[in-house]
Amino acid sequence: MIKVGDKLPAGTLMEYSEVEGEGCSIGPNPVDVHKASAGKTIAIFALPGAFTPTCSAKHVPGFVQQAAEFKAAGVDEIWCISVNDAFVMGAWARDQKTAGTVRMLGDGSADYTKATGLTLDLTARGMGLRSNRYSMLVKDGVVKSLNIEAPGKFEVSDAGTLLAQAKAL
Repeated sequence: MIKVGDKLPAGTLMEYSEVEGEGCSIGPNPVDVHKASAGKTIAIFALPGAFTPTCSAKHVPGFVQQAAEFKAAGVDEIWCISVNDAFVMGAWARDQKTAGTVRMLGDGSADYTKATGLTLDLTARGMGLRSNRYSMLVKDGVVKSLNIEAPGKFEVSDAGTLLAQAKAL
């Protein structure tokens, strides 16, 4: 399992862009994690699934609402990672109004989530292998803080906790 002081694992996530710009075509675009995090401070949070109750009502909205405060604390980007395809993440981004605040990144086959060691098996609930709920602060690809939730909890991976850690860096 990934821990503080580790480099982010290599991998590719997928992002759906609704508008063309800066070389991005419309549709799913690959995001190389190492290239995208190089030289930046990134607030990453991951969750079990798009459109799920806690994720939609609490987790994503907290990061959207506090995006300006993260920027003021020196965070260059906020990423949301979920084991969903890029099209679902794009639809969820529209629903959650994340444009300009949170990059919604799909890990459709859970390959990246497996590489972090932060998987959550929800097969018994009909959801298959998913991501555990967590947040982390990453500086130039290195994990500086990591907050992993206990199953079914939402206590330490919220925007407020990670923002306090970003301010302390």
